[in-house]
Amino acid sequence: MVIQRAAQRSAGRADRVLTRETLPYYLGGFLGPFGTLVVISIYPELRQSFDASTGQVNWAFSGYMIPLAVLLLVSGTIGERFGRRRVTRLTFLGYAAASMLCVLAPSLGWFVTGRVLQGACNAFVTPLLIAGLTEVIAPARLGRAIGVFSSFQAAGGALAPLAGGLAALVDWRLVFVLVAVVAFGLSTRPPPGEPRPAASAPPIRPLLTARMALLWIGSFTAAAGPIGVGVLVGLYLRDVLDVGSSVAGVVLLLGGLSAMVFGPTWGRLLDAWGAVRACAVATVGAIVLTAPIGLIARVPVTALAWMAASAFVGFVVINIQNLAAIAVPDNRGGALSSVLAFRFIGHAVGPLLWVPVFETSAAWAFAGAAALGTITFATLVGAAMRSAEPHARLTG
Repeated sequence: MVIQRAAQRSAGRADRVLTRETLPYYLGGFLGPFGTLVVISIYPELRQSFDASTGQVNWAFSGYMIPLAVLLLVSGTIGERFGRRRVTRLTFLGYAAASMLCVLAPSLGWFVTGRVLQGACNAFVTPLLIAGLTEVIAPARLGRAIGVFSSFQAAGGALAPLAGGLAALVDWRLVFVLVAVVAFGLSTRPPPGEPRPAASAPPIRPLLTARMALLWIGSFTAAAGPIGVGVLVGLYLRDVLDVGSSVAGVVLLLGGLSAMVFGPTWGRLLDAWGAVRACAVATVGAIVLTAPIGLIARVPVTALAWMAASAFVGFVVINIQNLAAIAVPDNRGGALSSVLAFRFIGHAVGPLLWVPVFETSAAWAFAGAAALGTITFATLVGAAMRSAEPHARLTG
């Protein structure tokens, strides 16, 4: 009996995806969106500290996003070529140094330089950490692990504006000190993966396949469509429902928390259902729940609708990251980073498409963004059906 109980405890530990070994991966997933969005709530303090206009301060965000999006096209392949362990360690050390440059910046130019360097480093974080997870998590539990990773990402994005605002009550620089300390700590726990020189270098040709093209299109249309409607929700709350910035911030925070809470559940369902069914349910749910938001006239109902939509948006993100992680086993990092690059491009294009429509009709803007998700549905399900790895197929 004692032996049986010990074996059951051992099996239970083996079945867990959140362990001392994997926690640094998830904390790295938290740090990426946290560092990205932490400046959103401290624009007034940055204007005052650097005697700058809002347009000038906005480069603290845009300057971060541009190198992030560009480098994502190649960051995963670079990491695989020179070794995930080495590149991730240097990435987090660079992120820590760039964060301290933001702390010590004597002018806005130096602060933006620090943000540009942060964005460049962040391009290597998510693809290499998820690729590393695939090496330490059994294939049957990979969906669950990516669900937990996605929850940490959602938590980082949701809590970043709040943390920045709280730090600003004392000194906005404190939040960048915190980021630097966490990044330095993570540099001591990089994922496995040694350099792959010459003949063992990560291949580029497997990235140029029909399956990868479907993932690129699906990631782009998802971000430009249903998973990028947070911008429209913020505008709808402020301009149509006429609520204050604090209320709008709380509603948007609730959406992020919803995605965080449901992440592990979605991951378990992905493992149980397989990628085909999971992609279908996730995209249909995101489309159906996003489309009617522009017709809702009450703030509490809008908040509930946004929380429900955010949960399924999180499921779409998990499916995208799962499919990218298993699409090219010989160059997982390259596949992940290229798919993420198209996602960030979609996030940039989405507002350009739907904000002008919103100014004419909020309802049509939400409906149009949701409708773009039909392309996401077709491409992700198609990519899942083409998957070569057994745990990505429909198992039920």
